[in-house]
Amino acid sequence: MDTSVKICGVEMKNPVTVASGTFGSGLEFSEFVDISKLGAVTTKGVANIPWQGNPTPRIAETYGGMMNAVGLQNPGIEEFIKTDLKFLKDKDTKVIVNVCGHSVKDYVEVVERLSDENVDLLEINVSCPNVKEGGIAFGVDPEALNSITKEIKAKAKQPVIMKLSPNVTDITEMAKAAVDGGADALSLINTLTGMKIDINRRCFAVANKTGGVSGPAIKPIAVRMVYQVCHAVDVPVIGMGGIATAEDAIEFIMAGATAVSIGTANFHDPYVTEKVIKGIEDFMGKNNIETLDEIRKCL
Repeated sequence: MDTSVKICGVEMKNPVTVASGTFGSGLEFSEFVDISKLGAVTTKGVANIPWQGNPTPRIAETYGGMMNAVGLQNPGIEEFIKTDLKFLKDKDTKVIVNVCGHSVKDYVEVVERLSDENVDLLEINVSCPNVKEGGIAFGVDPEALNSITKEIKAKAKQPVIMKLSPNVTDITEMAKAAVDGGADALSLINTLTGMKIDINRRCFAVANKTGGVSGPAIKPIAVRMVYQVCHAVDVPVIGMGGIATAEDAIEFIMAGATAVSIGTANFHDPYVTEKVIKGIEDFMGKNNIETLDEIRKCL
């Protein structure tokens, strides 16, 4: 039985990684999880300079999940290299760095700075607001997505994964725009924009008013979008959105995903990644599955 998968020539020992922003860069979870057992660690988002993030409160529980408006708080690329990448340097797992920015220049600066670092793949968060275009996210406009993908690919030394926003009319249009721009792989879905109101205090649950909704409640939407994208473009896809069990992960793989990311579930069960990995192995053994290729995109 072989649980390994390949994304753009990078071999992961199993298909499980973590969703950016839900696992730090592994240090916070290292007392619970053997980092080397993960197929890859996807780091928190990093920008060219430190970001303070949004005002508090930033997180609210929702039915079947959570809503966050953290605002991608991060220490900036230089501190990230000194701390996060240093921690991951001797871990027996692949490293996917999530990159964020407010302009194409911001993204490119981070991508260039990471050129000679111990990084296997780059995941580009295009749900960030494009300050040069009135704050609209790069990931909801196909032309902007295509353009930024081309700019990043021209400078990147590592394979580029474009992380797609679900807050669009047609996810396949966005997937095609990214692939046409040169994306080596795609990851989806990012969070869905939502709102929660505290009726007793008569105020918004998060200071930002709106936030990104994640967790089990969005899984059917995520599975549908992953299925659509995997049938629309021919690049590897990392599926995510509400994965909490091995059964959830296998569902995404059957929809076409090469690998899966676990996000919100980490907050209520820090052991969930290892449980999912073991569950996938058990499923393969029980069903005499030798490799995940046998069940991937089987529908």
